[in-house]
Amino acid sequence: MVELGRTGTLMDAVAGIVPSHVFEPADEQETASILKNANEAGLSVIPTGGGTKLDWGNPPRKVDVLLSMRRQNRVIEHAWADLTVTVEAGCTIAQLQRTLAAHGQRLAVDPLWPERATIGGILATNDSGVLRLRYGALRDLIIGVTLVLPDGTIAMSGGKVVKNVAGYDLPKLATGALGTLGVITRAVFRLYPLPLNTRTLSIAGADAAEMQRAILAILDAQLVPAAVQARFGSDRSPEVDILLEGTPAGIAAQELAIKEFGQVREGSPAVWNSRETLWGGAPVVKFAVLPSRISVAWEALARFAKGSWAAVVQATGLGYARMDGDLQGLRTAIEQDGGSLVILGRTELDAWGSPGDALPLMRAVKEQLDPKGTLNPGRFVGGI
Repeated sequence: MVELGRTGTLMDAVAGIVPSHVFEPADEQETASILKNANEAGLSVIPTGGGTKLDWGNPPRKVDVLLSMRRQNRVIEHAWADLTVTVEAGCTIAQLQRTLAAHGQRLAVDPLWPERATIGGILATNDSGVLRLRYGALRDLIIGVTLVLPDGTIAMSGGKVVKNVAGYDLPKLATGALGTLGVITRAVFRLYPLPLNTRTLSIAGADAAEMQRAILAILDAQLVPAAVQARFGSDRSPEVDILLEGTPAGIAAQELAIKEFGQVREGSPAVWNSRETLWGGAPVVKFAVLPSRISVAWEALARFAKGSWAAVVQATGLGYARMDGDLQGLRTAIEQDGGSLVILGRTELDAWGSPGDALPLMRAVKEQLDPKGTLNPGRFVGGI
């Protein structure tokens, strides 16, 4: 292998397993060489960036090589006139946003722990954040990607077409795949201007029904909020937060309309970091329901939680909750209501829940791109 490796230590452990080797390649060619040699030797490879979500997904079946992308952290090209950026996978979100802000632009995402989370990590876990209501998810913002496949092939969307990746939409395929198909080395994104003015409003609610009515009223109105979320739990009444961006006149007009939906007060921008406060102590779950069923998710959380619990739910129906209690009962209730639930962190339960009828197709794609199961073995849906 490339002579850049070192022996793994307890600080490098994944799910309590210390890797035999740790590599930090400087570029795509070194990444390809390491992957190819590991693949041929039958070694498993666990890609990592900032390590903020390394415990998401199921524990890997084995951990031979930890592949850190932290040295590949450049902003390769900011084509500010075209509103695009090409960036390496090891670049942190905060570093990228500071670079883009110099030209009054941004990548319209707000993932968890931006000072440490990297481009490759948020793509692998599809961590878009609340701005997806207005700007779309990462799958909508990414317009190009470079992947290194386990056999050492460097595959680029929109560029060289390699036989075993022909016909695949690589950017969308890699987003949310938890690094099980290829190692992301760089990505190209569509950008948006930084807003000149922003304002956060909050609406207090008495119960789940009132919160639900406020969310649906905002979504159905002639408004263009950048983000809408609800915060609630066993120890607090619900609040709905609305982020407005634009001109002062436009923000004022939207605020006037929002006042028809409840008791509106000035909110703190800090509420948009509420997801991060859920970590620590009890398990955290990520669930997805229809926007009209957020109150039903609340009722399920209250029913299956043991002790205190808290949740932050986007108006799109994507939510995060911290709770001790019957996680399997909660998952079953949400799945029976047409939703899904993923456990973020280590428990005795499967992290993913029911894969539905998509599993055969997912297995077929995995077989095409990683037939030996080299990348993150066992960590994804259905043990992929």
